[in-house]
Amino acid sequence: MTATQSGAPKAAPADLVTVTIDERAVQVPKGTGIVEAAAAAGVEIPVFCYEPRLGPAYGACRMCLVEVEGMPKLQAGCTLTAQDGMVVRTARTSEQAAEGQNATLEFILVNHPLDCPVCDKGGECPLQDLTFRYGPGNTRMTFPKRTFEKPIPISPLIALDRERCILCYRCTRFSESVAEDGQLVAINRGAQSVIATFEDEPYRGHFTGNVTELCPVGALTSTQYRFQARPWEIQNVPTVCGLCPVGCNVSATTREGEVKRVQSRNHPQVDEGWLCDKGRFAYAHLTARDRVTAPLQKAGPRRFEQITWDAALDEAERLLREGGPSTVTALSGAESVEEAYALAKLMRRGLGAHSAVLPEDVPDHLDAFRAPLSALREAKTIAVVCDEPVVERAPIVDLWLKAARRRGARVAYGVPSEPVDALVTDRPDAYGAANVYYLPRTPNGRGVADAWSAAADGEPEDVRPRVLVVSGDESATDPNVRALATDADVVIGIGMFESSFRGFADLVLPGTSYLERDGTTINLEGRLQRQRRAVAAPVPDVLAWLAKLGERFGVELSPYTSVVFDEVSDRCFGGIRFAEVGETAELPPRAARAAGGAPRADGAGAGPAERGLRLVTYKPLFSGAAVERTPELQFQRPAPEVELSRDDARARGIRNGQTVALSSNGTTVELRARIARDLQPGVVRVAREHAGDLHPSVEIQAARR
Repeated sequence: MTATQSGAPKAAPADLVTVTIDERAVQVPKGTGIVEAAAAAGVEIPVFCYEPRLGPAYGACRMCLVEVEGMPKLQAGCTLTAQDGMVVRTARTSEQAAEGQNATLEFILVNHPLDCPVCDKGGECPLQDLTFRYGPGNTRMTFPKRTFEKPIPISPLIALDRERCILCYRCTRFSESVAEDGQLVAINRGAQSVIATFEDEPYRGHFTGNVTELCPVGALTSTQYRFQARPWEIQNVPTVCGLCPVGCNVSATTREGEVKRVQSRNHPQVDEGWLCDKGRFAYAHLTARDRVTAPLQKAGPRRFEQITWDAALDEAERLLREGGPSTVTALSGAESVEEAYALAKLMRRGLGAHSAVLPEDVPDHLDAFRAPLSALREAKTIAVVCDEPVVERAPIVDLWLKAARRRGARVAYGVPSEPVDALVTDRPDAYGAANVYYLPRTPNGRGVADAWSAAADGEPEDVRPRVLVVSGDESATDPNVRALATDADVVIGIGMFESSFRGFADLVLPGTSYLERDGTTINLEGRLQRQRRAVAAPVPDVLAWLAKLGERFGVELSPYTSVVFDEVSDRCFGGIRFAEVGETAELPPRAARAAGGAPRADGAGAGPAERGLRLVTYKPLFSGAAVERTPELQFQRPAPEVELSRDDARARGIRNGQTVALSSNGTTVELRARIARDLQPGVVRVAREHAGDLHPSVEIQAARR
């Protein structure tokens, strides 16, 4: 994917204006909102509906009322912009503003239930906090409060308590202006206004959980976290999501040694505080019933028996010695840099086994075009050269694309009319140069590849795998790895779930989740980020038992993440120390341009199929081991449908939603048609789980009934 900036000269610095807020003069760029200007002056203007990430202010809640010199009435501070000489007084210095603010809170609380001790937002609630700081000490209202049916499940993931809603419209604005799904709406008018889903359908999408964080009261809550913990009982651990290549910054909320929720941590260059539902809700996989909590040895065709760690290490040593240089390692791309390096060092230096199935080939020369994801928002032209849906591969990138489109960017999908090289200037550091992003399929494919290379003391060879080491549950369920396993004499698995390895592995050693380990990961920008252990795993750390196994082969491996990282860093990351990888990782500068110019984009130049339409299958975001073990996410699994371009649909007389038949080589699959604007003519797209045995060249026609 490439993004080019406008060729116009750089804008001059914004003119500064002087604004006086509560008798404090402050200089800010012209056009700055008064709420931000007040913050720069050290003055708080309380808000409920205001949230800069949602677009222009609505002024719906009126909590930010201020007195402006020269204006006869109180003004909503969030809708004002700084003008030179403007004099503003907040509730701190203006009796009129204080009275207005007090009245606003009084009316908000007229029907709001006083159930803070049992409300999930209690202790983390802006309404609660601002009522204590600015609100009246008692109420003049003696009539019964209005009540509604509660809770209303707007989806299996989100519950709605309507009597708590203060109609700030943050949730509907997110649905309309950020996710652009249009599913959350306000119905009725005036005092009867309530939040609902469109036609009472479940709120379905890739980013629905963000509304639970946006809600400033306890109206929208997570069904997973509901009644699970109180704010004074929890700890929040800053870490990085390990379920897709974006690397969103998150906080894992823990209570009594268990993860109870995952929230966004707002890295403005990476995720801007948004988080997809997989990253937010799929932590339930940590307590799955089929979790491997002890080493397993094959005891029948589809049966394992638990063995001790000593017996497991003995068996692993015996099998690896038999495999020797003919051992092949298949990595999933979900490992930390340190885990991948330790495994590579054991295999390459202990066994002389250099052959590996790496998760993907991420081109290093993209570092010459490195830029933060936030740069997409300012782009004027974006070419997405990939037939797979961006939202399924790197979901937050799709939100950046939507933000760019709302600002007037031209977003073109498919193979561009001009070569990708033509979109990139000869000087990547010059203004106007294109930024190029590769969207990996795995969370840490780049880091795993770097770690494997760093442990090299020989060249990879093509060998028949006598022993196949399968790292990660995603690798264990990959059809290509399964095919490789049929040629191997022995399979050793490293993973979290027994069912991933049942039927083909001879020995399974327990693995851990990204929430259970310390380490580092590299996201799609090439940004090195720190993952922190949120909870202790029910099994030893992978580095710990790899170190013990390494001793048996004369390979020195440290069980400590920091030591392993420092060793990798000397080879890959310029010698940065583990302690220097902070909570908010900076993007490394652009590297020198490698020979060969701009990279070929993924999927570019694939060309038409030999006949018919070219079938593209993809792995949906809501799939994989973690999603399969999160019941609340099952309704998000992709529908059985085929996507096709408008031109292809028109040429074949196919309507949106119509049942169609896809056929190739005698195989026919019936699916519902959906017209997609991000597909080029000649291409159809189906989620891998619904594609069956279809071949790459297919025919499509309306199904006969």
